Amino acid sequence: MKRQIIVGTRESRLAMWQACWVVERLTEANPECSYRIAGIRTQGDNILDVALSKIGDKGLFTKELEYALLRGQIDMAVHSMKDVPTELPEGLSIGAICEREYPGDVLIARDGMKLWELPTGAVIGTSSLRRCAQLLNYRADFKMTDLRGNVQTRLKKLDEAKFDATVLAYAGIHRLGLDDRISQIIPFEICLPAVGQGSVGIEIRDGDKDIQALVGKIDHLATRQAVSAERAFLKKLEGGCQVPIGAHAAVKDNCLRLDGVVASLDGKQLVRSYLEGDAAKAAEIGAKLADRLFCTGAGEILREMRGE
Repeated sequence: MKRQIIVGTRESRLAMWQACWVVERLTEANPECSYRIAGIRTQGDNILDVALSKIGDKGLFTKELEYALLRGQIDMAVHSMKDVPTELPEGLSIGAICEREYPGDVLIARDGMKLWELPTGAVIGTSSLRRCAQLLNYRADFKMTDLRGNVQTRLKKLDEAKFDATVLAYAGIHRLGLDDRISQIIPFEICLPAVGQGSVGIEIRDGDKDIQALVGKIDHLATRQAVSAERAFLKKLEGGCQVPIGAHAAVKDNCLRLDGVVASLDGKQLVRSYLEGDAAKAAEIGAKLADRLFCTGAGEILREMRGE
C-alpha cells in the first residue's frame, strides 16, 4: 500500500492550482507515494477589508499552514514564495523551490490600454505598496486605491468600472489561464517584482528526511539561487515596517544578477541598483546589494518610514 502524503495549501483557486501542480511533479518523481491536498484558510484569506500594509503581512498567508505542519497534520506546505517571511518558525525550512514562472507584473486595464496610454489621473487598484511606489515614480498623476481579494475578485471590480486598471503578477494570471486579460507586461525597468514572485516553495519539518528526499527531487537550483539572493536582500533591509521593496534575480551560466529597489510611498524617492556574482554565493550577493542601496539613499528612506 502506498504511503499517503498530505500536502497543505491555502484554499484559493490559485493556491490550489499550485498545489496540484506540485503534486503532479511529486507524482512523476516519486510514484511510490500517493498524495492528498488539504486546503487551509489563513488569516490573510479571512481579512479582506483592511490593507495588508495596515495589518502587517508577515506570515498572513503562511502561519496556519505552518501550525498544521508543526502539529503533524500535514506533511508539507505549498506556498507562493513571495508570501513566505524571511524568518521561518523554529523547526521548519524550505525543502524545495520549484522552477519559476516569469516573475514580473502585468497591467490589466479597461480597453486594453498600456501604462502610457492611461488617462491623466487614472485610478489603479492594487494592495501592494511596492507597485504603488514604482508606478507613481513612473507617472506621478496616477491615483492608487487599495484593492484586496483573489484574482477573480479583483478582475470583477475592474469590470464593474470601479477603477481604470489593476496590476497583478503574471504568474498568477498565466496559471489561471487568463492571459487574454493582460494589457501589458510591465518592464522590470518600470517595476521590479516582489521578492520570490512567480516561484512556488515547499515548506517541511526539519529532520524529516523522508519528505526532504521526496521534495528534493523537484527543487530547481537556479530558481533556489535567485530566490535566495532576493530573500537575503529583503532580510537585510526590512525592519518590521511595511516598505516598498522590489527585487529580481536571474541566473545564467552560474552567474547571478540581482536588481533591487527601495522607494518612498509616494514614489518621489527611489533608489535602485544591481550586483552580479557567482550564483553559489546568492545570499552574499543579496546582502551586499542591500548594503549598497542603504548607503546610497535607501537608508534615509527607511529611517523616514520608521519615523526615526
